[in-house]
This record gives sequence, structure tokens and C-alpha cells, in this order.
Amino acid sequence: LSNRNHSRHQRHDREIQMTLATLAEVLQPALKQGYAVGGLVTLGWEDMRAYVAAAEAENCPVILQAGPSCRSHTPLPVLGKMFRHLAEAASVPVVAHLDHGYTFEDCRLALESGFTSVMFDGSRKPLQQNIDETAAIAEMAHAAGISCEGEIGFVGYSGGESSNGTDPEEAAKFARESGADAIAISVGNVHLQQDKEGGLDLERIAQIEALTSAPLVIHGGSGVPVEQRRHLAAKTSICKFNIGTELRMAFGSALRAAVEADPARFDRVQILSDTLDPVQRAAQEVLRAFGAPPQR
Repeated sequence: LSNRNHSRHQRHDREIQMTLATLAEVLQPALKQGYAVGGLVTLGWEDMRAYVAAAEAENCPVILQAGPSCRSHTPLPVLGKMFRHLAEAASVPVVAHLDHGYTFEDCRLALESGFTSVMFDGSRKPLQQNIDETAAIAEMAHAAGISCEGEIGFVGYSGGESSNGTDPEEAAKFARESGADAIAISVGNVHLQQDKEGGLDLERIAQIEALTSAPLVIHGGSGVPVEQRRHLAAKTSICKFNIGTELRMAFGSALRAAVEADPARFDRVQILSDTLDPVQRAAQEVLRAFGAPPQR
């Protein structure tokens, strides 16, 4: 009896390991089979729970991302536990991903907090410094069995810093020397864009693809028209789209409706629970466009 129980526990442990995934584990199949995975930017428990529910409903992998604004109010060790709790109970692969880590220390703390992937953003730095610092972080990540994303070229911000487009030759050098498992590129995408009118530079994407074999990442994916997301996911090496603003807008709209539905209601648990279904539906629409085949 004890042997049977032991083998059942071992099988359960293996299943957990299959659903808690690294970035490389979800992007390499996407690269080979012609689809993309959503890197969904989280701000709290309500949205990350909705994103995992959406991935399960669509039967596709998902990447939960903790960016700087999320980390400003919830410490990384807490976020790591939240992500892992959701991942370990999920029926699909879930990546616990640090988005825009700006220092070695950011990435080291994420690793120690149980994240399965770190993105080091050295895109504002000179090329060789960006390569060297990304390489050091990739080496640390790989030694711990997790993944590393880097960025070459600079993706700007709507109403803020301007972009600096990715040079294909620099992307090739970065891919060769950084050791990154995925590479974020700047090809007309902009962070925090609220409309979907920011079509990407297909010619520049093709030039980068011709010189690299790594999975490519689009930050600021909310500004990319949905039809172009579908096309790029199916036909190019772009395997990951970061989606934040679009889903934040869905959450804000759902929260406003929940608050205004009953002015006498004050319990935040009741109010926030009303955001789950609308945010899940919005996330399902986002994930569906990336074309991932059903998870077995």
C-alpha cells in the first residue's frame, strides 16, 4: 500500500513539474509548430487568477508576468508564491516570468523567489554592455534550470520615451553571444498603447529572422492589430506577445461596473470577484488569436 501511495505521489509531482514551465519549454514548441504564447502582464491576484482560468478554458500555455508596476506594490517573493500556486494547480503549462528586470539583483531575487523565467532589460545600455550583462544573467538562470529573455533595440512608451528600432546585425550578434532563450525586439511596437493601430514593420522582422534562430518577443503587444498578431504568430519566429494595457483596460472597465452596480456595496471581495469573468473572457480572446494547438 505504501509503495502504491509513493508512486501516486511521484506521479503527482511529475504532473506539477509539467504545468510549472520555463519560458524555453513553452516557446520552443511554438517556434517549431508556428504559434505564439501570451505573456500576460499581472497586477494582482484577481487578474493572474483570471489569466490561468482563460488558458485552461482555451487549453493553451500562458506566461504570467510580473513587471515593474506589479513589483512596486507586491514583493517578488510573494509574487513567486502566487504564480507557483496557480501554476501547480493548473491543467496547462504556466510560466512564472519576471518582466523588465533592470539589474542582476532583480533577476537573482526572482530566481530565489521561485520564478521559472527572467527577462533582463539592458536595452537602454550600449550593445556590448547589454550583451555581457544579459549573458551573465542567462548563465545564472541556466545554472538554476530556468530561462532568460533579453532585449535588443529599445521599445518605447506611448506618450513617453521614443523607440530605437532593432538593428538586424546587432540582433544577430546579441543572439550569438548573450545566451538568451528569447529575444525581445523593437519593430514598431510601443508599450502602453491603448488602440490597436500600431502595425509592425514586417520587413525589419524578416531581416531579423534571416539572421537569428531564437524565438522573438513583441513587447507592447496590445497596440498590434489582432489580425497581424495571428499572422505573425503563425508565419514568423515571433513566439511571444506581451499583453498588458488591453487587459488592464478590461479589468478597469469590469471594476468600474462592479462598483457602480450597487453604491451600497463596500466589500472588496464581492466587488473584485465580479471582475473574474469579464477579465477571463478578454484574456481568452487574446490567447485564442495566438493559434496554440490544444495541450495534451
